[in-house]
Amino acid sequence: MRQKKWRVVICGIFLIVVATVFSLFMLSIASKSNDPAALMGTVGMVSSALGGLGIAMIIVGLIGKKV
Repeated sequence: MRQKKWRVVICGIFLIVVATVFSLFMLSIASKSNDPAALMGTVGMVSSALGGLGIAMIIVGLIGKKV
């Protein structure tokens, strides 16, 4: 029997939501920036890192460990 780690899964989902909200929020601010392309490049890197970490946490949490 495998035991799932639901706290890790919930944290992963939370990270994906935070990454999405962060990128949408920064998209509205980018028009006021001196260099919107560079800003959105940085925001994209941060958001994709958060999203990737969230996906990895979900996978690890759902795989679980053998009891």
